[in-house]
Amino acid sequence: MNNKETSTIMKLAETAILAALCYVSFTFLQIKIPVPGGDATSLHIGNAFCVLAALLLGGVYGGMAGAVGMTIADLMDPVYITGAPKTFVLKLCIGLITGLVAHKVAKINESTDKSYVFKWSLIASVAGLAFNVVADPVVGFFYKQYILGQPQEMAAVLAKLSAVTTFVNAVVSVILVVFIYNALRPALIKMNLIQIHPVQKDKTVSAN
Repeated sequence: MNNKETSTIMKLAETAILAALCYVSFTFLQIKIPVPGGDATSLHIGNAFCVLAALLLGGVYGGMAGAVGMTIADLMDPVYITGAPKTFVLKLCIGLITGLVAHKVAKINESTDKSYVFKWSLIASVAGLAFNVVADPVVGFFYKQYILGQPQEMAAVLAKLSAVTTFVNAVVSVILVVFIYNALRPALIKMNLIQIHPVQKDKTVSAN
């Protein structure tokens, strides 16, 4: 087995672990808020692990971890099961946006500057979750009305409540994920689970 195959297997294993964390954090660490019509919104930290996955693994693998973990959580809950397709798309987008900013724009895995990494992990987290704050209620409104056939008034009520809870979730998730990522990063580097390329260090530091 060559290095590329080994790296791919490791990435898949890490993706599965982070998908499981997304599932557990949403399923067991949420405050569900029922709304009229048998639907619900919730306060939860599942999105924090979607973003953490993207910071650790990049946009594609991280996005898939969040999308798969959170979608399975929806499928296992009778209240959220109809929203599973929407969840898959939105969580994948959170990961892709976070990964784009962190790894393609800032190239955080090419820097050993802690302040630089902290700043860009924060910016990337805000970018991914800001997208979700806007997209979740908007996409949810049209999804409920045109795909699930809910009355416009009911879809609008859920969208307004979702906007509030999604914003609260985003603020809490940004704080949580930036703390976790920057606390874990030195240990993960020592374990070779995050590979730093010091030849690119000067470029990333100069961009700071």
